Order: sequence, then C-alpha cells, then structure tokens
Amino acid sequence: MSELGDLYQEVILDHNKRPRNFRALPGADHRAVGHNPLCGDRMTIYLKLDGDVVTEVTFEGSGCAISKASASMMTESIKGKTRAQVEALFKKFHGLVTGEPPASGADLGKLVVFSGVSEFPVRVKCATLAWHTLRAALEERTEAVSTE
Repeated sequence: MSELGDLYQEVILDHNKRPRNFRALPGADHRAVGHNPLCGDRMTIYLKLDGDVVTEVTFEGSGCAISKASASMMTESIKGKTRAQVEALFKKFHGLVTGEPPASGADLGKLVVFSGVSEFPVRVKCATLAWHTLRAALEERTEAVSTE
C-alpha cells in the first residue's frame, strides 16, 4: 500500500475507534434511522437546525469500520453548513465512493480518505449509510432507510 493509502487507512481506523459526535442528541429536531442489511450496520442520525443551517449533528449505532468512520467524519464535515451545502457535499461524496470523476470544485477535505472505497463496490453501501440516513433526517422521513 502507498504511504497515502496507509494514511487514509489510519484516519479511517482512528474515526472507527474514537468516533466523533457519537451520542444521542437531546432536543434533536430531526432524526432518522438507517440500516445496511448486507453488513448489519445500524445507525441513527440526530440533527438540530437553526433555519437552514445544521447547528448540531450526532449519531449512534453499530457497524463496520468504514460505516462508523464515515458517520464520524460526516458529522464533522456538515456542522455549520446549510441544507444546500450538505446536499452538494452528499453528491460529491457519493461520486467519490462510487468512482465517478470528480466534479469541478469537488473539495471534499478530509473525506477524500474514502476514495479507495470505489475499488470495493460492496463497501460503498457501508460508506454511504450515514449520508443516506442524514438525507432522510433532513427530509423528515419516518421510515427507516435501507441500503438495499
């Protein structure tokens, strides 16, 4: 593995072992549950919004390293962003993990560590579970999100 690949793996493992924003969020005004039946990942995303801006985001659940790290890094990446910015970031991230050529201005910051996921199609669902669950929370959908 390359030095960059090693670094990316290290970041993912760190977020898996010490996930950021891993807790329930009392007073959340948006919430959604997601499930990846293939892997057994389960996740709940909690949000507080001020108008259109995400002021707080947390998650709870269990899953593989990629799923948990993706949720952890997602919470760090979207705090303070508007719904439109979150949606744009979702599309860029989804493109990254599915191997689509990056769109112009596709600045993903630290989320770029998930670029290798596109080489393992079965892991794409692990990396995107938190993001699809986030989208459901923002849309106030009550049914559980499934990656199947």
